[in-house]
Amino acid sequence: MSTRKNSSRGRHASKGNSPQRKKGFQKDFKKTSSQPKKTDTDGIRLNKFISNSGICSRREADTFIEHGSVTVNGELVTEMGYKVQPTDEVRFDGTMISPEKKRYVLLNKPKNYITTMDDERGRKTVMDLVDSATKERIYPVGRLDRMTTGLLLFTNDGELAKKLTHPKHNVRKLYHASLDRKLDLKDLEKLRGDVIIEGRKVFIDAVSYVEGQNKTEIGIEIHSGRNRIVRKIFEHVGYKVVKLDRVIFAGLTKKNLQRGRWRELTNQEVINLQMI
Repeated sequence: MSTRKNSSRGRHASKGNSPQRKKGFQKDFKKTSSQPKKTDTDGIRLNKFISNSGICSRREADTFIEHGSVTVNGELVTEMGYKVQPTDEVRFDGTMISPEKKRYVLLNKPKNYITTMDDERGRKTVMDLVDSATKERIYPVGRLDRMTTGLLLFTNDGELAKKLTHPKHNVRKLYHASLDRKLDLKDLEKLRGDVIIEGRKVFIDAVSYVEGQNKTEIGIEIHSGRNRIVRKIFEHVGYKVVKLDRVIFAGLTKKNLQRGRWRELTNQEVINLQMI
């Protein structure tokens, strides 16, 4: 994104020729006399790879390469004209980059779709719903089970996807659960205490009755990513979830997004996710 490009350019412009910076970088990456193996006929030139990733121009990329900002498969590369292979891992100042344009697509998932890239049994998958969203190959961030509806994010930004699914980042997930019977107040209070499921504590950030509806309608906020965890939480106190809808994910909402439809995230929404 433009914010990354500008911040990277500004940062390197002030330090690009500093001997101290180069010396410090070499503490983390051992520079050897032999560069990673390349071929002359295959791959993409490293400066073009960096430029395509949106960080800077090709000319600026040559400067960054020369001053030790780039590694390929963990080894420092300073060779002009070096070619990157499709399987190579390229990092710029320690952050993995890709020449593919980053895409972020939000789906309001309907029921009876499974969260997988494909299904050998021929069942409908969430990929069927977003196949026209972008030419880049995108992947679901986390999972929703077949009967759960609501927000599901897709992206080809592996670093962001990893962040959003890691428990330490406490990514907010708010669900609307419809139960098979009214939730007793005493059981609601149990869910506000320590809940142990399958030998592990479940962190329930908030749980309450949905305002203006009867006591079968419950809002529950968690940051756990365990499989079918919301259904298991209510089963733990003797209730069955008959409908489950994810209404908020990482600050994203379903506003103006009909069931079964998708939209691309705005630039501001992407920035907000990256700041988590």
